[in-house]
Amino acid sequence: MASSLALIGSLMTSAWSSQASTLPMDSRYSTSSTTSVSPPQHLTSHFWEALELEPQDVWTSLRGDFRWQDQAFNARVQEWIDYYQSSPENIAEITERARPWLAWISQQVEARGLPGEIALIPFIESSFDPTARSHFGAAGLWQIMPRTGDALGLKRNGSWDGRVDVVTSTGAALDYIETQADEWYDGDLLLSLAAYNAGAGTVNNARRAAQARGLAGDYWDLNLPAETMAYVPKLIAISHIISDPEQYAINLPEISGSAAFARITLTSPISLSEAANLAGVTTSELARLNPGVKTSTVDPRHARQLLVPTANAESLRASLSDQLIGETQVASNSSGTHVVEQGDTLSRIAVLHSVSTSDLARWNGIDDSQAIHPGQRLTISGS
Repeated sequence: MASSLALIGSLMTSAWSSQASTLPMDSRYSTSSTTSVSPPQHLTSHFWEALELEPQDVWTSLRGDFRWQDQAFNARVQEWIDYYQSSPENIAEITERARPWLAWISQQVEARGLPGEIALIPFIESSFDPTARSHFGAAGLWQIMPRTGDALGLKRNGSWDGRVDVVTSTGAALDYIETQADEWYDGDLLLSLAAYNAGAGTVNNARRAAQARGLAGDYWDLNLPAETMAYVPKLIAISHIISDPEQYAINLPEISGSAAFARITLTSPISLSEAANLAGVTTSELARLNPGVKTSTVDPRHARQLLVPTANAESLRASLSDQLIGETQVASNSSGTHVVEQGDTLSRIAVLHSVSTSDLARWNGIDDSQAIHPGQRLTISGS
């Protein structure tokens, strides 16, 4: 934001200076603290109108948030710059694969005040493939291991894998990186990234060994497994190329700075095919945006939100709203009971009958909200 404001300020100043050059010399260089000259109104309004017509792309946004470019001249980083430059088609392929995710991830990184380079970690971890899985069991864009995912609260079952869902895994990965930096490394994010790859125990042992040799113990001082030794240099190398792709003869795809998807909150199960039909997209397109869903039906007990292309979100949201209103009207004409159907949840039934979930459970003597079953008859009133 600061860099963007600085750019805006400089552009406005340049435009104003071009008109101010026609003013008398003493007017343009007045040193009086009580005299100020503002740009003409038509000039500033034209500037803002033009700015609105040209939304920032994701690459411009990222470059403004990069913070580690001064380390791009490290020999270990330069080695990876040369490597990536030798295969420009790989960068083009990976950055194209990042299209649905990169803008939203960069927004999350920026909102936390983190360096923009961190938004590129999925480039290193999974080549921006949310379905990627390693031989060791790591999964998703951020390649989160099962036990790590459990510790981070990412649910896994036959219907859902939170490590593969982009929204939940991104939040968990960023939490993990920030927490480790604060807990172990006095906020040093490079050390935290090394720990993200190799584990805090491995990094802490290497750090103590470096300090015993009289070194400071920062990332560049450590002797680590080969993959971790390359981890940060890879990240900085790719960010350096993105910061000036023309220098390396690499073409980046055009990607908007606005998120490519919207999140729709679900109150009842819905099949991917039905949701796709209501949204006006293909089922495969919807499945690609929701890789955490492992079955053909999205169940709000596991996935409370469904990702849809931004342009189709309002259509799905309106259809689901109309559907819920229709179900509520049918329920309001019922006999005061509800017969549980396949896919029903206590919260969904409560919404249908405009009662609270806690009241519904109390009226029917239900202690476990997951215990209801098809065919069960529930009272929907306290009488």
